[in-house]
Amino acid sequence: MKQTSYSDLTKATGKLAVIGAALLLTACAGEETRVDIADEADFAIAIHGGAGTITRASLTSEQEAEYKAKLAEAVNAGHAILAEGGTSLDAVIEAVQIMEASPLFNSGVGAVYTFDGEHELDASIMDGATLEAGAVAGVKTVKSPIALARTVMDESVHVMLSGAGAEAFAAEQGLELVDNSYFNTERRYQQLLDAKAKLGEADKQAWLELDDRYKYGTVGAVARDKHGNLAAATSTGGMTAKRYGRIGDSPIIGAGTWADNDSCAVSATGHGEYFIRYHVAADICSRMKYKQVDVVTAGDTVIHDVLLPAGGTGGVIIVDHQGHVHMPFNTEGMYRASRRGDGEAEVAIYKD
Repeated sequence: MKQTSYSDLTKATGKLAVIGAALLLTACAGEETRVDIADEADFAIAIHGGAGTITRASLTSEQEAEYKAKLAEAVNAGHAILAEGGTSLDAVIEAVQIMEASPLFNSGVGAVYTFDGEHELDASIMDGATLEAGAVAGVKTVKSPIALARTVMDESVHVMLSGAGAEAFAAEQGLELVDNSYFNTERRYQQLLDAKAKLGEADKQAWLELDDRYKYGTVGAVARDKHGNLAAATSTGGMTAKRYGRIGDSPIIGAGTWADNDSCAVSATGHGEYFIRYHVAADICSRMKYKQVDVVTAGDTVIHDVLLPAGGTGGVIIVDHQGHVHMPFNTEGMYRASRRGDGEAEVAIYKD
């Protein structure tokens, strides 16, 4: 087992100190933590399906089982690619596309509705080995927004495309296009009607008065492959009843998505305006890279000590350059799963 280089304590005292530090960090971080600083992994993947007001009272046992099954399917599919020596980019795409195709999440099928009754989808991806990235915003007819984001990264000289231009590029590249109604679900439509009834004739900032269930639901994945390369991907339908072409943090590199082989890969979910203002994803990795703190310290500091006091709620999934995974959030729950090396998948929903 390699000795970690995260802190002066572990550098000075070796293996016993590493194990002790891991136990201390885990105890301090609470039940939401999934990390073992003492145990590196050759490859690892973590996914999320959104954070927010998610409690046992809000889900039936059948719904809980359905969410856990889909999270397990997605994380295991990405893990299988990594286990066979595949790339972290392919792994995160695979995991995210499974969630994009599921009506359980606010991404792809099951995306929330805009105020005008349509779906506008955002996505981004980043390669930690090269710092190349691709993003799309406000697309309405692309079946897999995350696939388009990767195509932007691989085949375009640009980083971010939006709206009709992004869709024209998708058509030129041969990606599958669908009618906007492909993303429809009755549950999300009822949420729109409910939200508009609550908003009434309020102004453009009225969505601030809506509770958390209208604001969250993004999906994402982060991974480290056997070659040591990191990748992060995020995809979302945005916010229920959003107006005026609103774009959140999910397609913004540094806010909702970030990956750098020298530090970590992050995918975020939550109140996007705050994640943009506090460049959450990049900030976590910068703290690891420049302050030489561990993944737990970096993640918890940003989510609990920086974001929450400012009014920002949500969470992130993180995998670092040594295969450690941490998934902090400051809401009541976050749909999440992870799998490291030869270990089994770990799936969770609630804070406790």
